[in-house]
Amino acid sequence: MTLAFTSGFIIMSIELLGGRVLAPYFGSSIYVWGSIITVFMIALSFGYLIGGRLSLLAPRLSKYGLFFVAAAITAVPTILFGDALMDWVFLRFEDPRYGSLLAAMLLFFVPTAILGMIAPYSVRLLVEETHHSGRVAGGLYFISTLGSALGTLLTSFYFVLLFEINEILVTMAIALVCCFLIALIVDREVEAKV
Repeated sequence: MTLAFTSGFIIMSIELLGGRVLAPYFGSSIYVWGSIITVFMIALSFGYLIGGRLSLLAPRLSKYGLFFVAAAITAVPTILFGDALMDWVFLRFEDPRYGSLLAAMLLFFVPTAILGMIAPYSVRLLVEETHHSGRVAGGLYFISTLGSALGTLLTSFYFVLLFEINEILVTMAIALVCCFLIALIVDREVEAKV
């Protein structure tokens, strides 16, 4: 549940930071926010679909942890090359509708899709009996959505005022790597008990 909370927190934090990343180039209009929200929703929907399918293939906590480290790794290009990519897009697409859509897609689609894989895989790991699946899924989505709400508030009210965007993104990537390590440690403990 802690890992699901963290993924929800990070998804919304990155989504809000997306607005800050795109604003210097395309502004903060409804087009820009529409692009960001659309990219995140499409990425999450693909992530849910793929994560659900992967959860059927001998699910384990160690495999689950790989989603976290993969999301961290795929966020690194945004941190290292985000400005250069934004320059490249802006020089080719000055229209805020298409430029912001392309920029959001290039910067955020892959890490967000990977983060989307976490929710259905979490359900599969936690469901021991099918007649409890609804309760497990409901509890998991409750925790994940609480994480999203907290990520939204803390990022918009505090983080952006106290830290640079890349500092926040690096912290998020480190948190994802920590989640990976937690999943590995717990997986080994579970295997040792079997």
